[in-house]
Amino acid sequence: MKTKNLKFVGGTVVILGAVLTLAVTGMEESKAYYQTVPELRAMGVKAEGRRIRVAGNVVPGSIERHDEGVVTFDIEFEGDTLGVRYVGRGPLPDTLVDRAQAVAEGTLAANGSFEATLVQAKCASKYEAAYQEGASVTE
Repeated sequence: MKTKNLKFVGGTVVILGAVLTLAVTGMEESKAYYQTVPELRAMGVKAEGRRIRVAGNVVPGSIERHDEGVVTFDIEFEGDTLGVRYVGRGPLPDTLVDRAQAVAEGTLAANGSFEATLVQAKCASKYEAAYQEGASVTE
């Protein structure tokens, strides 16, 4: 009877250990720290190969669509520019246009290029009220 209980306890410990290991590694992989382009540059080689989220404004005229769903564009923040290469499976958001605020999630390669697997974009001007000359606030 003791052997049966020992096997049960041992099996339970192994299963709980495996579940805990999977939970911890899954949390580590899903972490993506939000950085601006200058902050990413300041990280240097520590940023290479890590899963990172980087934000900036899309540089006008930099969006290029290539074969097999690859899209490249540049983002800029405080005068610092970063080239982004999107290779994700899903379609890019319609709001990814010139001057839009964009957040790209992916990894920084050793050559300085950013390989994104997820891109989110927000076009602030789309949500601003149109200004009409001579209109009062109460109209």
